[in-house]
Amino acid sequence: MFQALTDPVAGNLGLSALVACVPLLTFFVMLIGVKAKAHISAAVALVAALIVAVVAFQMPIGYALISATQGAAFGAFPIVYIILLAVWFYEVTVRSGRSEDLRRFFDKVGGGDIRIQAMLIAFSFGGLLEALAGFGAPIAITATMILALGVKPKRAALAVMLANTAPVAYGAVATPITTAGNMVAGGDASVASATAQHVAAIVGYQAPLFALSVPLLLVIILDGKRGARECWIPAMVVGGSFAITQWWCSNHFAYELTDVVAALVSMAALVAFMRFWKPRGVEAVRKDFGLPPVTAEAASELNGTRIFMALVPYIVVVLVFGICKLGIPSLLSSTDIKIAWPVISGGTILSAAGKDPGTTFTLNLLSTPGTMLLVAGMISALIYTIFNEKGRYQMSMGAAVQELGKTCYRMRFSALTIVLVLSLAYVMNFSGQTISIGEFLAGAGPAFAFISPLLGWVGTAVTGSDTSANALFSSLQYSAAQANPALANVTPDLFLAANTMGGVVGKMISPQSLAIAAVATDEREADIMKSVLPWSVGFLVVLCCLVFLQSGILSFILP
Repeated sequence: MFQALTDPVAGNLGLSALVACVPLLTFFVMLIGVKAKAHISAAVALVAALIVAVVAFQMPIGYALISATQGAAFGAFPIVYIILLAVWFYEVTVRSGRSEDLRRFFDKVGGGDIRIQAMLIAFSFGGLLEALAGFGAPIAITATMILALGVKPKRAALAVMLANTAPVAYGAVATPITTAGNMVAGGDASVASATAQHVAAIVGYQAPLFALSVPLLLVIILDGKRGARECWIPAMVVGGSFAITQWWCSNHFAYELTDVVAALVSMAALVAFMRFWKPRGVEAVRKDFGLPPVTAEAASELNGTRIFMALVPYIVVVLVFGICKLGIPSLLSSTDIKIAWPVISGGTILSAAGKDPGTTFTLNLLSTPGTMLLVAGMISALIYTIFNEKGRYQMSMGAAVQELGKTCYRMRFSALTIVLVLSLAYVMNFSGQTISIGEFLAGAGPAFAFISPLLGWVGTAVTGSDTSANALFSSLQYSAAQANPALANVTPDLFLAANTMGGVVGKMISPQSLAIAAVATDEREADIMKSVLPWSVGFLVVLCCLVFLQSGILSFILP
């Protein structure tokens, strides 16, 4: 039997925590200093974690290796499974040709005002893409669409990077939050689900504050004071509807669908609003951006049927998730298979508290959001196949399956990175490295509430993934909060939410996001970094203050 210790290095907690940081520092140095690929960096960090576990934390090497395999299994299923299906779902809409109609729809709604069109594309549609795909897809797609409007590359890059903040917490059908719940649940699927739901609800009292302000910031970036003066009302309509829906869905609906519903509602709200409100200064703005005057031709290209068909996949995914999450969740979860992980389960390894650290793996084939996305994607592909229009739209069930294969191949290195990061996280958790760091940070007292989001910010800034940041730091945040006497009356789930939201504001400065934006806009990564860094740091400071207040005088507002 092996039981983790918090101070195995010379009986000193501070020294043990410092040694426990070696795998994380290795990962960051490899990624930023050596500039190695993310999966190579994760692999080297995993080796470092295994060495620290065996040499410093006295974990038998066999147990350490087996712990890594359980982490890899969880990384592959459900995490990678969800992400692959989310990206594939969007690719089905692209392959069908209907996504181009969606772009024309945005042109029509904006009334020729590129500021409103850019806001709708970067924020609302980008939020929808983040909800379904994530991992840079929203940045690449929306940047290209905004450039086509006539926006200058540097402004386009900054706009899409800033817009890709508010939806990140619930991105890829809320995979970051699901991961956070699983990392602290000890292998209990019901506890993981309840924790994730609570974390999602708390995030629902944080993310909407950013969602409310981002659309207005976008029009300021695009057109300065004139943009704020002439477009602040539609910006508030978009941001306000998104924020309210984000709060409602995260607290009262299926949290995995939070951004899907919020994005669709914000689009619908703007469409309805633009029927009664006309933008000012449109021709002056178009002239400044080097665009021709507005003509009626673009508006006449679409009809109601084509618009509806472009929205069909997103309507289907809401219906599928609604049925599965609200109608038959118990039926689906009853098919879950619990697997006691070989060698290390049954009390073979224990946490520092003398409990099972989570050596049971849950195979939830039907209740996972990945399978729901698969069903929604196939239904959408079938609808598009039945209502195919030769010469304009081409789709078949065979093409949808082919697209799934392409998605798996294209995402292979991202998938490998996630698997390795989860392996790293499990080794650190089971060996006691994470709890050692957490115990040490607990000594920060009430100040821990202020610095908590910084961990998620750093983790996502380096890895490019809020999911990876939660895999790395969720257990640390949770254990630090539990061990901190000054936070005894505060739910530890607040700090899982803080880690998630820290990742939200750190996403815009991650090397992965910068590289994608640079490719899409043909701008230098360093120039984009200079533009977005002040925004990221500013958002982080606001978030740190918010979490600190929510841990104290504003704790009454938390669910």
